[in-house]
Amino acid sequence: MHYRNGREAKNGDTIIQIGFDGKINALGVLANATPGNDYCNGTIAQIFPMPTSACMCDCLHVEDLMELLKQAGLDKRPAGK
Repeated sequence: MHYRNGREAKNGDTIIQIGFDGKINALGVLANATPGNDYCNGTIAQIFPMPTSACMCDCLHVEDLMELLKQAGLDKRPAGK
């Protein structure tokens, strides 16, 4: 199991899901994923932590993150195998 950028996926990882439209759909923890399949595998246990203070120098706007992903070629879903 591997993420879009090729990193190995493991249950318990904190992840984001990018939708077909290139926007972030979900933020959460990967659960119930089984090895050998990169498509429709596992669930995302969405997390909504308690509010925390925001130091702007440590933050990115979600649109800027998506632009970085686009520049790295990670904005498109890989072709099925």
